[in-house]
Amino acid sequence: MALSFTKVETDRHIDAFHELPFRIYKDNTYWAPPFRFEIENIFDSQKNDFFKTGECERYLVTENSRVVGRFAVMNTPERDQVLEPQMGGIGFIEMENNPELAESIISFAQDWHRKRGYGAMRGPINFGENDTYWGLLVENFEHPNIYGMWYHPPYYQELLEQTGAEKLDDHWSYIRYFDKPVPDRMVKITDRIESKPGVELRPIDMSNIYRDAQYIRQIYNDAWSNQEIHEREQEFTELTEETVNRLVEKLKPVIIPESVLLAFVDGEPASFIVCVPDLNEVSNETGGRLRWWHYPKLLWFKRRAKHLRTLVFGTRPKFRKMGLEALTFTRGIQFTREAAPSIEYLEGAWVSEKNWLMQRSLEALGCEHHKTHRTYKWEY
Repeated sequence: MALSFTKVETDRHIDAFHELPFRIYKDNTYWAPPFRFEIENIFDSQKNDFFKTGECERYLVTENSRVVGRFAVMNTPERDQVLEPQMGGIGFIEMENNPELAESIISFAQDWHRKRGYGAMRGPINFGENDTYWGLLVENFEHPNIYGMWYHPPYYQELLEQTGAEKLDDHWSYIRYFDKPVPDRMVKITDRIESKPGVELRPIDMSNIYRDAQYIRQIYNDAWSNQEIHEREQEFTELTEETVNRLVEKLKPVIIPESVLLAFVDGEPASFIVCVPDLNEVSNETGGRLRWWHYPKLLWFKRRAKHLRTLVFGTRPKFRKMGLEALTFTRGIQFTREAAPSIEYLEGAWVSEKNWLMQRSLEALGCEHHKTHRTYKWEY
């Protein structure tokens, strides 16, 4: 098997990078492509702040001029140093079902990192935060991938584990169907929390969305720099005002205000939850493209969306153990159900297998463990 590796540099290479998954998943009814522009933004040094302190390259793998695989290799030395051992990364893997192909990809990636002083790597990861495009699907292949999460065929796990990959950690997705009522116990608890003096809860104010986005940024940076799981705290990268404003521009057309809630204590931003309609429902219809004639489809989408994804949430450390997380989650379910009756279920992604407190909280709300995405490590 004569394989060759080509660094993605031209428009033709970029097209091939995005076209391969359509061939791999052509008969799979569950796979939905991510938006092409979002993936390209990750590899754009002008739009991804991680290029300021790190390096990322992507490659095509061909056999007899036919693309049979793709992947990206990356490192961010400052963040990587907190890992034990220090690990670079590999991600965006797509490949045909061939053990030699998988072995060649991993071997190439190891050599790439070895030349940069690394003796280990992890993956699949993203060249950014781990809330999107991170991990390998290893559980529940008979359900569509929700926005920002990968779908993979079962053979990917087998191929990667044959290369010497060892489990690093698992992250779980939870599902909650909207026709399932919120448990009475949770309603009573959250009613009591909301009635406390100084506690205020409201949806995001679309007429002051940039102001509210900065409230969310303040809470997020405080909450995620001081986490219950220490290794995640070490990898935390502070959200900048510029990054948040870009997210607002991207998500503003599809936001359901009742799905983005902020809690205040004595007027101070304290807790939040951000849920967004499953944009994969649109990308599936447009083949991953978003051209000008697709915008009307996007603008009307939130009125017909069937799925909702919890994108991010957080509570400032000094306001923890007040029940604000339960308040934002419960009211989010109640408010969204009334405002967007087309929504069938909520998928909350990226709960660490180590975060038993969050697991119990979600299960108390009637959520069920739904999928597992695994990150592997290779030491060499």
